[in-house]
Amino acid sequence: MRLDHSGALEVKYQSTNPDGIERETRRLKAMGLEEGRHFAVRAPEEDGKAGFVSILKEGLERAARLSIHGSGEQQRLAAEFVEYILQRAREGGDDVYKKALEVVEEGRARGSLKLTDIKGRKVYVEGRRHVVTVLGGGAQSEEGRSGKTLLRIAITAEVDGVRRDYTMAFGRYGTNNKAVSYAYAKADVAERFSALIKALTGEEPGVYRRSDGTIVIVCYEGHLKGFMRYAELADAIMKWLEETSR
Repeated sequence: MRLDHSGALEVKYQSTNPDGIERETRRLKAMGLEEGRHFAVRAPEEDGKAGFVSILKEGLERAARLSIHGSGEQQRLAAEFVEYILQRAREGGDDVYKKALEVVEEGRARGSLKLTDIKGRKVYVEGRRHVVTVLGGGAQSEEGRSGKTLLRIAITAEVDGVRRDYTMAFGRYGTNNKAVSYAYAKADVAERFSALIKALTGEEPGVYRRSDGTIVIVCYEGHLKGFMRYAELADAIMKWLEETSR
């Protein structure tokens, strides 16, 4: 276990023994991880070159989530695995342990809340107080008019006593394939929309006014991480991020 040249955590088991590679593969599958999505495998070669099982960041996050929110044998295996990873990370030094703990805590937080846990939450947007109560919501992938695969998040909420359905659609944009959402609203709705986003994610969105007076509300990947804390949204968001990554 180490940090690669970019500072990302690298978790890899290597062996020239095919049985060892197969054993670790079975163990990961038993705890609910999927090959190709959460971990990568390469069998040992005949010339003696070692094979490996490499845990992707998504795999460690998934294991951390299952260690808290899983059930039965799956939860037990995931909890043991996460504890083992953190133990080995400690042996790798402070930087390795800090990065491993960051990934684990992010995974544990995913799906840990329900949207309806947000009741009467007070937030401030541009110095004005708003009271937010979330009534429900969900997320799903869909094909946009341009052919892009979008992630649509729909939330029903009361903000300052006004009930409304709020919708945002995330897409991948630019050469760096960043996840961004653009939503459009009139000024009075835009401020309540911003309050809702801040209540759910802890971060205010970007807000811009177009020449025709329409307000553009912009959310980024940091907001998506906040949305992933909610059980009704987490799985759809993670699946979309994985399917649209390069």
